[in-house]
Amino acid sequence: MSTATSLQLNKSLHELKYPISKKDLIKNAEEKGFDEKVLRILKKIPYQDYETSTHVSEAIANLK
Repeated sequence: MSTATSLQLNKSLHELKYPISKKDLIKNAEEKGFDEKVLRILKKIPYQDYETSTHVSEAIANLK
């Protein structure tokens, strides 16, 4: 993931309300107009509830 995508992802994740399910995370991301690269990444994380943006970031880091 590029630095620009990483920065956009972090900024975007902080705009959401937590806790949030993966389904709602993707729905909200689409509604807020998140970049397609960010949406593709979010669709790869495990199905679970995320308590904070940090938990989402950790799930993304574990994809590698």
